Amino acid sequence: MEISKGFVKVTGGEVWYRRVKNGGNGIPLLVLHGGPGNSHLPLEALDVLNEHREVIYYDQLGSGYSQRPDNPNLWRLDRFVEELGQVRKELRLEEVHILGHSWGTTLLSSYLLTSPNGVKSAVFSSPCLSAPRWADDQKRLLKEMPSEVQAIIDRSEAEGTTDSKEYKEATQEYYKKHVCRLDPWPEVMKKAFTLGNSDIYLSMWGPSEFCVTGNLKEYDCTPRLHEINVPSLFLCGRYDEAAPDTTIYFSSLVPEAKYHIFEESSHTPYLEQHEEYAAVVSAYLHESEHKA
Repeated sequence: MEISKGFVKVTGGEVWYRRVKNGGNGIPLLVLHGGPGNSHLPLEALDVLNEHREVIYYDQLGSGYSQRPDNPNLWRLDRFVEELGQVRKELRLEEVHILGHSWGTTLLSSYLLTSPNGVKSAVFSSPCLSAPRWADDQKRLLKEMPSEVQAIIDRSEAEGTTDSKEYKEATQEYYKKHVCRLDPWPEVMKKAFTLGNSDIYLSMWGPSEFCVTGNLKEYDCTPRLHEINVPSLFLCGRYDEAAPDTTIYFSSLVPEAKYHIFEESSHTPYLEQHEEYAAVVSAYLHESEHKA
């Protein structure tokens, strides 16, 4: 397995990338990490897909191993969409499959709606394509949590104390159920948190997965999903914060899209059911390449 790393210039700074090759001649796969402000690190589980194609990751500007400019004006969806196009150009990815995870699907859908050339297929993994619907789903899932957890979260958000220790502990209980159900969490998940940029997350999303107060608060691309004209696959876990019924609904809006639910997973099926996730994605990429 041949691994190369480097930096490419984008609007606002430089972003770090990682390319993984193993001799496969399929169309490359570009992976968009979640967040906003997180890193690609847990998604390196997709290295196994390099048997048939090159797999490329990059950390979005401000997070992971990329430069961290002190400029809040950079943390906007349209700049991240522009960045994605710049990364493709600099890495010469004329033909490409793109997989986005969580916020990465927000970025992916917005990018596809600019009608870029050369995208062979799109994989929407644990999609967030409507912030209001996401918030509603989280409220529903929170009601299933223990009453004391709900009380801490409600009180902290009402009083503006979402930076408190008890709020963080309460949200962690939610994350154990709906973000990653592995116990203990893999070290790669813990390390990813140290590489994240909470300022970007807070600016664009909010203090937690279920408290949406950032500049993405009104984001909703569902009225335009019918415009996506590349083969599309929607994925999520049965216990995902990206709720299965919402994921299936999104898939119904994209022409000829398919979906798959991982029955033993939450928001990280690429870790929780690694072999099945890799097999499903690999098969779909192969199918998309060989459509008549």
